[in-house]
Amino acid sequence: MTEQLFEEFGQAFEILLIPSKGGVFEVAIDGDPIYSKLETGRHAEYEEVAAPIRGALGK
Repeated sequence: MTEQLFEEFGQAFEILLIPSKGGVFEVAIDGDPIYSKLETGRHAEYEEVAAPIRGALGK
């Protein structure tokens, strides 16, 4: 998914990857959570992450 995000958005935002254990997958924009695998119990679909980023970038 990271590669897809770079392809769509280029360097329009900073991506910080933090290795962890247990399949944790959390996504935030400016510290505000937009997706949590811990809450949903599943991995995110691309649009669940991309759509809020587009909104934050005004696209």
